[in-house]
Amino acid sequence: MADTLHVALLAGEASGDTLGAGLMQGLLAQHNDIIFTGIGGPKMESLGLKSMVPMERLSVMGLIEPLKRLPELLRIRKNLYEALVDNPPDVFIGIDSPDFNLGLEVKLRQASIPTVHYVSPSVWAWRQGRIRKIKKAVDLMLTLFPFENKFYQQHDVPVQCVGHPLADEFEMQPDSESARQKLGLSGQGKILAVLPGSRGGEVSRLAPVFLETARRCKELWPDTDIVIPCANKERMVQIQAIQQRDFRNLALTLTEGDSRTVMSAADCILMASGTASLEGMLLKKPMVVAYKMAPISYAIISRMLKAPYVSLPNLLAGKEIVPELLQDAVTPDSLFENVKQLMDSEDNRQEVIDTWNSIHQSLQRDANKTAAAAVLDLCQR
Repeated sequence: MADTLHVALLAGEASGDTLGAGLMQGLLAQHNDIIFTGIGGPKMESLGLKSMVPMERLSVMGLIEPLKRLPELLRIRKNLYEALVDNPPDVFIGIDSPDFNLGLEVKLRQASIPTVHYVSPSVWAWRQGRIRKIKKAVDLMLTLFPFENKFYQQHDVPVQCVGHPLADEFEMQPDSESARQKLGLSGQGKILAVLPGSRGGEVSRLAPVFLETARRCKELWPDTDIVIPCANKERMVQIQAIQQRDFRNLALTLTEGDSRTVMSAADCILMASGTASLEGMLLKKPMVVAYKMAPISYAIISRMLKAPYVSLPNLLAGKEIVPELLQDAVTPDSLFENVKQLMDSEDNRQEVIDTWNSIHQSLQRDANKTAAAAVLDLCQR
């Protein structure tokens, strides 16, 4: 390995920018002369990455927008490939964004450039045929969760679990009282955190039924505080409109962001399925996970899904500890019954906390340092 290390990285969205910045910090701590190229966001740029194009040009969601933007995305990928072949890096690291990164990794690997993919696609859960492309694309897959490795080992794909950076950030014993004081909720009432998602479609489908569930909780426990950490200003406006339309008499506390503080303060969390459920688990909180999508999308995806659970806590535990309600099961009656049971019951609370503590410890692997060491080892080989 040369004294000066050339590392190319590509992150396509904000979560990838965070992971990429952590990995870059880990690399710089272990090798003091590194040139970073590729595409990333402000966190990666602050550590020396010269992004070829703004990362936002890769941040597309849904089914229609990527199709509209396909010519531009293909042009960006072609230009990046040509630039990296002209000036080959010691390693290329694709961070998440598998639809964009895996195709690029296949071509770079064919050009004898070592490739790493950081964050496993959910190939173990659905579209398992993607493993054939992954096998062609990567010299090393870096996973966040231990249960993901088995699938890659079965298909002879080099893999290493580096743990999850969030597990390194979170204290084993969260300080709920400080979180309540920060939010101005240091009273004696119960606190229900409501997280209906970060995207407009999620909120439109889940917020009304979540708020009806919250209303029923308020009827049963009048001193309950209902707190909603809105993902951004747009989601706050959307939730306020739903409140004004259907729940004018329901007192809500809305914050812009700060979901971690809100969850830490809560007695129970009602949330959309997603990464937030991992944070809820790391905060050792009782939670109910729900999800609804467009009926056609659900009909397609439910037939392709191979995993027994949808929430990360249950996948990590290998059993259903967190109630999961999907599609037609997402009703005020079912949600309220599950939230009520969690609010009322102390019987299995310690058993659940012990499980969360055990999983938390299994994910604490100093992810940034471990991932960097795996990348440097590949470069040396």
